Amino acid sequence: MDAPETPKEVSFAEACGYWLKLGFISFGGPAGQIAMMHQELVERRRWISERRFLHALNYCMVLPGPEAQQLATYIGWLMHRTWGGIVAGGLFVLPSLFILIALTWIYMAYSSVPAVAGLLYGIKPAVVAIVLAAAWRIGSRALRHPALWTISASAFAAIYVAEVPFPAIVIGAGLIGAVGGRLVPKIFSSGGGHGSTQKGYGPALIDDDTPTPEHARYRLSRVAGYACAGLAIWLASMLALVEFSGWTGTLFQIGWFFTKAALLTFGGAYAVLPYVYQGAVEQHQWLTATQMIDGLALGETTPGPLIMVVAFVGFVGGWTKALFGPESLFLAGAAAASVATFFTFLPSFVFILVGGPLVESTHGDLKFTAPLTGITAAVVGVIVSLALFFAKHVFWPQGFAGTPGWISMALAGAALAALVRFKAGLIPLILAMGGAGLLLRLSGLA
Repeated sequence: MDAPETPKEVSFAEACGYWLKLGFISFGGPAGQIAMMHQELVERRRWISERRFLHALNYCMVLPGPEAQQLATYIGWLMHRTWGGIVAGGLFVLPSLFILIALTWIYMAYSSVPAVAGLLYGIKPAVVAIVLAAAWRIGSRALRHPALWTISASAFAAIYVAEVPFPAIVIGAGLIGAVGGRLVPKIFSSGGGHGSTQKGYGPALIDDDTPTPEHARYRLSRVAGYACAGLAIWLASMLALVEFSGWTGTLFQIGWFFTKAALLTFGGAYAVLPYVYQGAVEQHQWLTATQMIDGLALGETTPGPLIMVVAFVGFVGGWTKALFGPESLFLAGAAAASVATFFTFLPSFVFILVGGPLVESTHGDLKFTAPLTGITAAVVGVIVSLALFFAKHVFWPQGFAGTPGWISMALAGAALAALVRFKAGLIPLILAMGGAGLLLRLSGLA
């Protein structure tokens, strides 16, 4: 059997088409989104090798902000320079923003929508299955030694049982990897931690030994330029909000609040949600506690990062405060949602464009790859804990004392079998599960 050929160069337009598609189908939270990118970019299209993919992912995991969106930004930047990264990261978010603005408007204007509730009823079990499948997919390739399994299991116990903060787990796993790389380098080398690419998917456009492109090479002047540009964009945007609404205006307060929130999102959206709840519900009173929970449900089951719940918070805040008067509630909500989203994601682009060149200079250096191998192992355990968190809230919505959701369990089991056993595509699966949930709700069976 002939070896697969190296893929042809990917045009900017072709890449944009993929990033736009991903923005509309990126369900399942960070684990599901990363699994989608791995399946498409590493396995099928072979735009980037698994080792380079995981090296970039490990960097994104230690940054504040949504790691899946940052990973898309990183790969887009690596392939097509600055605009490639901006377009990849932007298209990862914009479809979710538009969808959430529409759903939140329906939520605020009509209170309850049976059709939407039915779709969410079917999609939620699919989310559980997608996250479990992602843990299996990444773990089966990353956990190549009992020591890495031990790190993964310890990370799961730490975050799920002991409730250790995610940043502490990342730091601990990185330190273990650093020490292990010195004492037992074979285990914590890229091959040991990530699996051999010789058993992978064939040569990639950006392969293990592909030289770093010129635009991605580390230069202090380039890094400083990106950092200054990012700071200038943030400052100009904040000053524009001050000019529009004043220092105490709602739009300025939303921009400043979500700037701070963006820098605290280590460990994903769930790590920062208590901060968002405290500020948005208790301090600023942009929305109620019940509305916050409903927004989280919408955020969990729409495409894009879960932190996109900030768009819901912003929309409800703009609507509640009637920023442009009672006759323009939708416009006020859409403007506030856009401001919240912009200031939440701006730091992510800056982190990638500033740190990417340094990361690219380290992908063959054991001093840097060994700690990241330890982090990869820990992340598998964290993904499993996320799956169990979702399962608890989907299968026992009233708590363990309530009646289990047997239908939801059956739907999740069917979705997991479709993903793992029959290699079902995520788009058909999500459409089928949403349709099944809608039929069950409308028929009164669920």
